[in-house]
Amino acid sequence: MDSRHAGTGYLALPETPQGPGILVLHAWWGLTAHVKDVCDRLTAEGFVALAPDLFAGRVTTEVGEAEQRLAEADANELAHLTRSSLQTLRDLPASADGPVGLVGYSMGASMALWLAARVPDAVAATAVFYGAQDIDMADARSAFLGHYADEDPYVDDDSLALLEAELRLDGLEATFHRYPGTRHWFAEHDRPEHDPNAAQLAWDRTIDFLHSHLGPD
Repeated sequence: MDSRHAGTGYLALPETPQGPGILVLHAWWGLTAHVKDVCDRLTAEGFVALAPDLFAGRVTTEVGEAEQRLAEADANELAHLTRSSLQTLRDLPASADGPVGLVGYSMGASMALWLAARVPDAVAATAVFYGAQDIDMADARSAFLGHYADEDPYVDDDSLALLEAELRLDGLEATFHRYPGTRHWFAEHDRPEHDPNAAQLAWDRTIDFLHSHLGPD
């Protein structure tokens, strides 16, 4: 497995010559060791994984600093970077032809949902961890998998229920799981909220979901 920095991101390649592409979108902490580990674990499953660095090398573990950074970020610039990273992933020689998958955490989950709706032909599978979105998802063609915490001040339950219902009404596959006793960030091993059992179950479900919609067998 070959892992290396790829411009303004982290690229991980499987041992096979080609594999389905997965764009990994990080939370407001930045491109952390957890995100790189997610990419490496995806390559062990035969995927080509690219995580763009949305905050230009800045990483934090403090909520206040992360909130301020996101508040000061240019939303249009983040959208452009996310969309261009998707195209970069699809253009890689190692990426198999066809739509790709998205895996997003919190802020990155919201961006993944946005991307699935805005570039529908390019995205076949979207897996999100504790993130929501309130835009119109009618144009999306992706299948959706969501992992949500039991206690989460960042995600409104009513909005989440509305999103799940909207996706299903649009005729899309949408499966949202809630994990008892967990909090926001439960799937990230470098956070104090990490719940190993819930994180492993969510990961296993995500891998099965990605294989089902993207391959490789």
